[in-house]
Amino acid sequence: MDQLSLIQRIVVWVLPVIFAITVHEVAHGWVAKKYGDNTASSLGRLTLNPLKHIDLFGTLILPGLLLITGTGFIFGWAKPVPVDPRNFKNPLQDMAVVALAGPVSNILMALAWALVARLGVTIGAGTEAISHPLIYSGVAGISINLVLALINLLPIPPLDGSRILTGILPNYWAWQYNRLERFGFIILIVLLYTKILNLILEYPLFFFQKVFFSIAGL
Repeated sequence: MDQLSLIQRIVVWVLPVIFAITVHEVAHGWVAKKYGDNTASSLGRLTLNPLKHIDLFGTLILPGLLLITGTGFIFGWAKPVPVDPRNFKNPLQDMAVVALAGPVSNILMALAWALVARLGVTIGAGTEAISHPLIYSGVAGISINLVLALINLLPIPPLDGSRILTGILPNYWAWQYNRLERFGFIILIVLLYTKILNLILEYPLFFFQKVFFSIAGL
């Protein structure tokens, strides 16, 4: 993608980013509903319409800045789908499953984008006007979804990884641990701009990209 202009890169990334973030949130709400919480459904948030989920900073501004500045990772977030754990039979454990649904949805989307790229590779030479957009979009889709899955699995409140860990911890320690939530965003930004996040995610991202790019035929 390095040979693409900035405008071309934005065009290639915009749909994969918006859908990666949107489906991630819908997955939380959908699984929450299966476990007895209809909060997201009653508010009309179980929809793939991006306009219902877009957060101006997290969905548009931050991914755009990361794309322009070339930090090495592109990620973002949508408006969180509301979930009320009080509607669950086992609040901590059920919330952990709801949290896990987000990263799982990103892995499944990475697979779908790998198949899109595979289609572009299969079409091949002579039809670059069709094959190249499919390949570039597929690569972007794989990358953003793997990054979102891995970042969200980090045990930093309020990321999904922290909800999963909370479901494992004893109640007292889970409560103490989640008190860190007010500092979570600051911790994440510091990790990003000090390149520590790159070091943490570099190897697992390389491994999974290799797997999904292989599926894509790249």
